Amino acid sequence: MLKADKDIYDAVIIGAGLSGLVCGCYLAKAGMKVLIAEQHYKPGGYCTSFKRHGFTFDAAAHSFGGYRENGIVKKVFVDLGIDKRVQINRFDPSDIITAPDCEVSFWDDVDDTVRDFQKAFPDESNNIRVFFNFLIENNPQSFARLRNWTFKNLLDEYIKNDKLKSILSFPLLGNGGLPPSRMSAFIGARLFIEFLLDGGYYPKGGMQELPNILTTRFKELGGTLRLSSLVTKIVIDDNTVKGVVLEKEGVIPSEYVISNCDARQTFLKLLGREKLSQEFLEKLSNMTPSLSMFVLYLGIDKNCKTLPKAGSNIWHMPHYDIEKMYLSANLRNTSNVAEYMVRVSPDGQTVLAFINAAFRDRIYWNRHKKDLLDVLIKHIERQTIPGLSEHIQYKDAATPYTMYRYTMNEEGAAYGWASTPAQFADPDLRRPSCMKGLFLTGHWATQGMGIPGVAYLGYDMANYILKKKKIPVVN
Repeated sequence: MLKADKDIYDAVIIGAGLSGLVCGCYLAKAGMKVLIAEQHYKPGGYCTSFKRHGFTFDAAAHSFGGYRENGIVKKVFVDLGIDKRVQINRFDPSDIITAPDCEVSFWDDVDDTVRDFQKAFPDESNNIRVFFNFLIENNPQSFARLRNWTFKNLLDEYIKNDKLKSILSFPLLGNGGLPPSRMSAFIGARLFIEFLLDGGYYPKGGMQELPNILTTRFKELGGTLRLSSLVTKIVIDDNTVKGVVLEKEGVIPSEYVISNCDARQTFLKLLGREKLSQEFLEKLSNMTPSLSMFVLYLGIDKNCKTLPKAGSNIWHMPHYDIEKMYLSANLRNTSNVAEYMVRVSPDGQTVLAFINAAFRDRIYWNRHKKDLLDVLIKHIERQTIPGLSEHIQYKDAATPYTMYRYTMNEEGAAYGWASTPAQFADPDLRRPSCMKGLFLTGHWATQGMGIPGVAYLGYDMANYILKKKKIPVVN
């Protein structure tokens, strides 16, 4: 039954991840009546923080990019009037790659980064400059040709040295879950620009501050947020969205529904496979989610003198075979841990490390979580932080099953769909032609990854809806 007019919304957003929050803020700012329903007790999705035994940890996202003067995250915060309400620091270098034969860093000054790479690979000096210039120029026409390329194709266009190609690809494996031979060149280039050439940003107080300030602003703009509020169904009639069903509150009528959650859950569970064509069902069944991750959380005493530079992401690269690393991640067990990213928090009190990992199941991770946790600590102690185990006051880890339970992402996927060329920019995964009034945003929309990517998608989706309703876009 339809509720009173006061309970009818212009838009309901499923999920309070960053993309949903950004989208909701823009819609609310333009005067639309918006509800965001989030199944968890706090907003943010993977971009959250939590406390244990007096230590504050970031759940998964540990830094972000896109906050330069013309960066998308900076634009969103300025548009919404919150850029002065949260302190964003940038750590220099943002990322350090320790390879078997050299160490290179990504500095705030791109020229310093180029010089670092040129020093390590003098024979590739000119190619390195040309490659970085291509990324920095960010010419839309140049990027258009990347649509059907892999990141390997892009590297082959500019770089000859195979070791250098591997070093340039390694942090993308960590931040995107794919080797260069499988990753979309467009997505790889965007990740490179936002995470590495303009990365290292971190909010004072932890990553939870980003969704917190967006939530505050959303409410100030008149939006309604309901936490611990599970959406169980998208209501449709004659292939047109009519609202959603909340587990505790029943039907919530709405003109638009924007899903910021897992795409298969959106279509198969909330919408229902009987509402979809056979062709669309086959597309969904053939698509591949990204890898998940295993995240290590360590609370450290104040006497550890061997900690690396706080705030920088340290990428330990044990060899140059990126394909082997990817295959190992798909078959992750305690015997094949070698590569990892480790980061000391700005306050020097915690250490976060992660490795890519396949989903498996709850039983597998219940059996192997502790072993993998201990093995990863040993590797970090041997390669990056000598004497680490003597200073640990608290330790725990999140498994791919934890990621699934926390976000309900299929197989605990860390990056939505795997960002292959075949799965890039599918319009049906943003604006499904089969259903009027239903849209998707976030990293399941096949067009962006990471905080800058999902921020852009939230902004872009809001602008699309406002134009559709002929409401002036308010920046």
